[in-house]
Amino acid sequence: MRTLRDVIDHHAEVRPDAPFLIAPEPGVTITYRDLRATCRALGAFVDSRGVGAGEILSFMLPNGIAAATIFLGTMYSGRVACPLNLIAQDALLEHVLAHSDARIVFAATEHVDRIERLVASCRRAVAVRTTDPDAPGFEATSDAPPPIAHQSPALLMYTSGTTGVPKGALLSHANLIHAAEAVVAGHALTPDDRVLSSLPLYHVNGQCIATVSPLLAGGSIVMPHRFGTSQWWTLVGDHRPTWLNMVPTIVSYLLNGPDPTVAQAAACRRIRFARSASAPLPPEQHRAFEARFGVSIIEAMGLTESASVAFANPLDRAKRKVGSVGLPLGVEARVVTRDGTVLGNGKRGELQLRGGSVMMGYYKAPELTASTMTKDGWLATGDLGYRDDDGFYFVTGRLKELIIKGGENIAPREIDEALLKHPAVLEAAAVGVADPHYGQEVAACVVLKSDVGCTEEALRAHCLRELGPYKTPKILRLVADLPKGPSGKVQRLKLVELL
Repeated sequence: MRTLRDVIDHHAEVRPDAPFLIAPEPGVTITYRDLRATCRALGAFVDSRGVGAGEILSFMLPNGIAAATIFLGTMYSGRVACPLNLIAQDALLEHVLAHSDARIVFAATEHVDRIERLVASCRRAVAVRTTDPDAPGFEATSDAPPPIAHQSPALLMYTSGTTGVPKGALLSHANLIHAAEAVVAGHALTPDDRVLSSLPLYHVNGQCIATVSPLLAGGSIVMPHRFGTSQWWTLVGDHRPTWLNMVPTIVSYLLNGPDPTVAQAAACRRIRFARSASAPLPPEQHRAFEARFGVSIIEAMGLTESASVAFANPLDRAKRKVGSVGLPLGVEARVVTRDGTVLGNGKRGELQLRGGSVMMGYYKAPELTASTMTKDGWLATGDLGYRDDDGFYFVTGRLKELIIKGGENIAPREIDEALLKHPAVLEAAAVGVADPHYGQEVAACVVLKSDVGCTEEALRAHCLRELGPYKTPKILRLVADLPKGPSGKVQRLKLVELL
């Protein structure tokens, strides 16, 4: 199957009544027949608005029937989907709306006024359509849309922009199909598999891993509007997923939440695995989750620029390595120095990727694309790490996040993991701050568990034992929450505002 339209058409013909999307809040199930019908109806709607093939459609919707079907329907119709981040600031949204050349924005009622105000500054016609998150509301049509090519653009995803102006990664149908095939093969997904995922459809993990991959396998998705600790195990008990799609923040909050009931715990035994990606999963939380809930975790890693696919641990629990992002998944990988020299096992450098899931390039940014991708197709990830003798990759930090104290490189993740060993700590994140003597000093923000008390002095003493005086944070702050992006990844550069 060469395009996402091919995938949807295949399942609509072969298994039309099989469930694709289970929406818990309205209690509605969308079949593969329903999915194709809605995709075609969306195509007819945008045809009537004069939006041509390859043009951009955006949506600002919470997870639900509309977000999922508009996301897939846009690509099915031969247009390019550009989801908008519900928690983004106005400046970021204004940039995305202007830079992306979006023609139509589908928005939930609570976002319409804001979007209309922002599109007014684009100096071109951008239509805004109010859409019910659980009822897209397009008129049915039996017309099949014109053909689309395997290499046609399908998805335009803007990065979070925490270190500068957001970049638009442009992914083709070929990129998305290749990434989904790797996930289906790596996780042995079948039509009998069902994923529970609350990751937002404005993030590449929620799109490519939790939506496109189950779609390719012919499986189904349980998609609540948002994550909630109190409802998670209820959803497991009611809908019996076979795998869970999570990020470390979800793992952390479930560990700090209630236990499943007896019936829910029985449903947990049907779960083949949980997948954690989008940010490093601290080994202490990895082991604690498996011990408490009896669900094994596959740690993985992906990038927006590679359709959320790069590495994953094996399905076989005995072959996994806690703390590693795993083996290359659907891509080639290597570790290089700043000048591009390829490093051997155990040597630390920047991770690079090459393969069918790597993006077409950055939208309207050829110079940026050229500086990020080599002529022979290697993508610079900006992640630091190494490969061990068994071929497993370990990520130790980001190039832009390294703390350089007195000329010594300190990976913030090392500080995070030391703090997370303390029994009172729920979340922790370190960052470098300016220092007149060392250039930078180590600072850290900590979120405590709700039922455990602790002081900054006790945490500092713990760090001295774990890290020694040189790496122990000079500044420690107890905070209510850590700043995070839509995937749950901590935005370290925003931590400075809390210090």
